[in-house]
Amino acid sequence: MKTLEGLNWRQIYNEHMGCTKAILDYLGVDVSLPWLFGGTGNAFVLNMNDTVFVDAAQAWDTSMLFDLAPNLGYAAERFHVDHETSLAMPESDFRAKQREAYDFVRARIDAGLPCYAWEVRPIPAYYMIYGYDDDGYAWSVADDRGHCLWDKLGTYDVKQVAVNCVRPTEPMPDVEAVRAMLTTVLDRIERPDGWSIGPRYRTGLPAYDMWAEALEAGRANRDGGAYITHVWMEARENAVDFLAEAQGRLPDACRVPLGEAEGHYTVVRDMLRTLLAMWPERHGADWTSTDQSAKGAALVRDAAAAEAKGVAALKRVLAALA
Repeated sequence: MKTLEGLNWRQIYNEHMGCTKAILDYLGVDVSLPWLFGGTGNAFVLNMNDTVFVDAAQAWDTSMLFDLAPNLGYAAERFHVDHETSLAMPESDFRAKQREAYDFVRARIDAGLPCYAWEVRPIPAYYMIYGYDDDGYAWSVADDRGHCLWDKLGTYDVKQVAVNCVRPTEPMPDVEAVRAMLTTVLDRIERPDGWSIGPRYRTGLPAYDMWAEALEAGRANRDGGAYITHVWMEARENAVDFLAEAQGRLPDACRVPLGEAEGHYTVVRDMLRTLLAMWPERHGADWTSTDQSAKGAALVRDAAAAEAKGVAALKRVLAALA
């Protein structure tokens, strides 16, 4: 078994950010978690579907995270065969892609670069890959470790092959990194299809309307909603901290609009915390039960109003960086 030792990490709800932060720490790349969330734009994403089902946390166009990564001092190498393509290809072709992914990981581990991959056990999520042997992968998540045969990767629930590797690069100056991020985010955040992967999904500010409407109509999934709320609350927590950190890293002309944005996103964060307190996550999730709540819908609409003000402030930050 070839392994990379000393890879320490704490699991967070956004698995792309959690795994990437752990790898950057292992490689000695100094990027705070809020700067990682903010600089990739992830702090400002919202994705929702019409039943507030759990997949809204992950089923969105994440390409932005990888496109903006070099600005922060790392590049993401990806080996991906998406779900639709995986389902359509002959089983022998899918197995060949699994083998290519195994070779991809082995080469990176041999170079001292950890990876993270989709579904190495029967829980749909990303897991850290810190080693390999002749049969498959050594994986870890939180305090748990295990082994996955190479031909089991991405076959347990959502069939796909998705492996990511992170390697250091030279970061861009802060002004350029934030300008690139805001240009990308502000282009998407007011469009319902900004990060969407299909007609059942809405993203950015329009996603709040879909969320509120599902709560009003009683079709909001109880346990999926709790998980999703935690995901987007975590994003807004990091948005607040990113905006605070940016005030010390960007020109003085940005300080006032950054402070305004921080205040508005603090309101959003707190609204989502209140919503989560109403429907906390629970063990033994029931993915069929639903909730109806006018109060919950009102909280979501209030969060949307605050975020719209935050977006307006972000536009002023971008103008100050011109």
